[in-house]
Amino acid sequence: MNKREVGSIYEQRAADYLIQDGYRILERNFRCKIGEIDLIAKNEGYLCFIEVKYRSSTFRGFPAEAITAGKIRKITKTAEFYMLLHNISQNTPCRFDAVVILEQEISLIKNAFGGL
Repeated sequence: MNKREVGSIYEQRAADYLIQDGYRILERNFRCKIGEIDLIAKNEGYLCFIEVKYRSSTFRGFPAEAITAGKIRKITKTAEFYMLLHNISQNTPCRFDAVVILEQEISLIKNAFGGL
């Protein structure tokens, strides 16, 4: 399997996990010229932009460590574009969450980083 296929499998696992936790998935793999957001969902009155990170081991570090400042900037700008494209008010409560998967263990980090 290539990286994209592996990513798709773990993004599906993350979506299933979030659904069990009460999230309503709105969109998967939103892509535009600016960047990509793995999952977009609604939860507890928030519009959530969710980054999924998977690692099979800690050899290259923990999954959350892969969410760098540059990645955060790209996700934030992509989220702004998504909201503009879908005519979503800037007053809409938003949150940036992360689903981190290490081997087979899944963890959810709500409000993992600031943004809008």
